[in-house]
Amino acid sequence: MLIKELSRQTGASVRSLRYYEQKKLLSSRRLPNGYRDYDDTAVTIVKTIQFYLSLGLNTDEIADISDCPAFLQNKPLCPMAYKIYKDKLKKIDGQLLLMNKIRTRLRKKIKSFEKSEGDKIDDY
Repeated sequence: MLIKELSRQTGASVRSLRYYEQKKLLSSRRLPNGYRDYDDTAVTIVKTIQFYLSLGLNTDEIADISDCPAFLQNKPLCPMAYKIYKDKLKKIDGQLLLMNKIRTRLRKKIKSFEKSEGDKIDDY
């Protein structure tokens, strides 16, 4: 199938598909006219890439786990995937902690403002 058809079937932009090829996550053969031709597994591969992107993995991390035996079933239980998942979760937990601290500070500032300004708030 041509790149536009793969794009249509997966919702991935043509630009994204070219990028996945550049990162060696997806492959195609070239037709005599130079067009990319993808086999039937390309749809599954692109949807798998999209799944891992939705988990917050970047394409380098996806490439690292693409050799896992169950990669295309979205169940990579190999040691590399486990490590990447753990590292990603640790990073997200740190971001959530920081965001919660910021939220608490903002709430205190808002409360302080509301307490000091009282009736003047309605004028804003």
